[in-house]
Amino acid sequence: MKKNLLLIFGLALFAGSCARHKIIPDGELAQIFHDAFLTNAYVSSESVRTDSLRLYEPIFARYGYTTEDVYYTIGNFSKRKSARLGDVVERAIDMLEAEGKEYNRQVEILDTIDNVAQRTFRRQVLSDSLIRVQTLRDTSLLNFRLDVEPGEYAVSLRYEIDSLDRNAKGIKALLWLERADGSRTSVHTTILRRGREERFSRRFTTDTSHRALRISLLNFMDPPRRPSVTVSDLKVEYIPSKTSAVERLYEKQLDIRIFADEFFRAAHPADSLQ
Repeated sequence: MKKNLLLIFGLALFAGSCARHKIIPDGELAQIFHDAFLTNAYVSSESVRTDSLRLYEPIFARYGYTTEDVYYTIGNFSKRKSARLGDVVERAIDMLEAEGKEYNRQVEILDTIDNVAQRTFRRQVLSDSLIRVQTLRDTSLLNFRLDVEPGEYAVSLRYEIDSLDRNAKGIKALLWLERADGSRTSVHTTILRRGREERFSRRFTTDTSHRALRISLLNFMDPPRRPSVTVSDLKVEYIPSKTSAVERLYEKQLDIRIFADEFFRAAHPADSLQ
């Protein structure tokens, strides 16, 4: 970055004009270099084609100088025993690094706000600690329909199919999102394992086109026989999008009263008598 900037202003070494121009103080010159660095970065990232000299003229003008003033100031460094152009460039780089750290800190703060907002409005929409299914009639206990809103829904549970289960070909769980027209999307099917306790989890991302999350945990792969299934720690959590959660958090803060009631009574004493 330093090398590119020095090349850009290197024409100053060949400037032969004898006219007197302004000498730019080191601090302002460092700020000009700083702005030029940012301009270089933008032009490079956006692949902008432009005249490199005209590109910097608005920067110089912002500080009250011309391109010739910059040339003259840079060329004058060779006559100054106690000054080095590299020191000014280093000062500009230090500015950029300090700003970069501050921007990173601000991003971390925003990330924290996002996380706090999501935690604040995250909520359980379904919870059951223990469900035992031992008859075919009981299978209805493991069918759920949940209205949804845009965001994410996290489904988690533990299950066990024990040796008393008579469904030899197995059991599968079926989960999907239902659209407004009743069609299915994000369909997920999983075969439930037998003989030991297993964990199951799945996430669904919803938007305004979805109206419901459907969960059907027991689907028989052959004519159904007597089941013996235990489901525990069943949870469905709703997690709003970061944007939605932050908006809700701000709206919630608007309800906080800044001034005590005594303030308003003092301003309108007649109202306090009513």
